[in-house]
Amino acid sequence: MGFHRRMHALHEARMRGMGGMGFPPFPHGPHGRGGRGRGRGRRPNVRGAVLALLTERPMHGYEMIQEIDSRTGGAWRPSPGSIYPTLQLLEDEGVVVTVEESGGGRKRFTLTEQGRAEATEAAQSPPWAEFAEDTVASWHDIREAGLQAMNALRQVMMTGTDDQRERAAQVLDETRRKLYAILAETE
Repeated sequence: MGFHRRMHALHEARMRGMGGMGFPPFPHGPHGRGGRGRGRGRRPNVRGAVLALLTERPMHGYEMIQEIDSRTGGAWRPSPGSIYPTLQLLEDEGVVVTVEESGGGRKRFTLTEQGRAEATEAAQSPPWAEFAEDTVASWHDIREAGLQAMNALRQVMMTGTDDQRERAAQVLDETRRKLYAILAETE
């Protein structure tokens, strides 16, 4: 077993042992924007997502991250720490190969003949399809509400009086407690 494959296996075992730690809870705990929490469901299938994307065209890793983020409306943005080890493992297995861009740019990955069958199967039911539209809409609503709250807080901090800033801190503390209370509720 090659070094990269062993490292990937170790990473996967660690993540399973931690209950998927590192993912916000929308809906299966994706990496990336939105913070790092403990996911409740199974982890998204990074391998399947990479292969499904490569059925469309050769891509580099960052491009894949952007595509997945876009297709899930921001609900899942895999980290480079999940995309690049997956690409390395797929390359070690002979499923993908790298193609150098002209001008010495980033390496793009493309499927090999060996990888085409697995990729075609992955594209039949791509992992981003697991993110139901209502979940994506909910993610957008929550993110938008958070951004608006941050803008209001910024205004209070910049233009408010000491008393107003003190009351804003109390509101934030109460909000934090209420959010944790929501997570503590039984389903």
